[in-house]
Amino acid sequence: MKHTTTKVLLQQERFKITVERLCWQLIETYDSFENTCIIGIQTKGVFLANRMEQRIRDILHVPHIEYGKLDITFYRDDFRTREKPLRAMRTEMDFIVEGKKVILVDDVLYTGRTIQSAMTALNHYGRPEQVELLTLVDRRFNRDLPIKADYAGLIVDGIENAYIKVEWQEVEGEDRILLIE
Repeated sequence: MKHTTTKVLLQQERFKITVERLCWQLIETYDSFENTCIIGIQTKGVFLANRMEQRIRDILHVPHIEYGKLDITFYRDDFRTREKPLRAMRTEMDFIVEGKKVILVDDVLYTGRTIQSAMTALNHYGRPEQVELLTLVDRRFNRDLPIKADYAGLIVDGIENAYIKVEWQEVEGEDRILLIE
């Protein structure tokens, strides 16, 4: 029997503070978000992107920031090798990214393969001027690809077989980040 231990890395209040800090970092960089869009990667990156888009609008007192939700299911390099079929989500982007600054948002950066898939999918919406990556958790030492987060809420140097789980109020009833070994 496999023994697992669970350690809580962030709970509700620190989770909220971390998201708030990430919002302010983006405001510091992008000011009024002119010619800039936020794109959440389906599925769990969208939870973070939803919150950030709403909070940034509240801080800046603006009614709209270009925001989209990107599904990468059919762009994954393991799409046809999975035992169970992948469930596609809906891409919701009513704009093109041609010439825009794009902030890609995901919950956990691990091997980099999800981000590679997102970059490929993003190309179907135009050629952006710039793409930056924001992630809630950066698992720094487990990359398969040379991908780096520009903004990270938390950096975790876990062992290879450890698992990072981000729990969201909307799904699990509480915001927290867990390290499961």
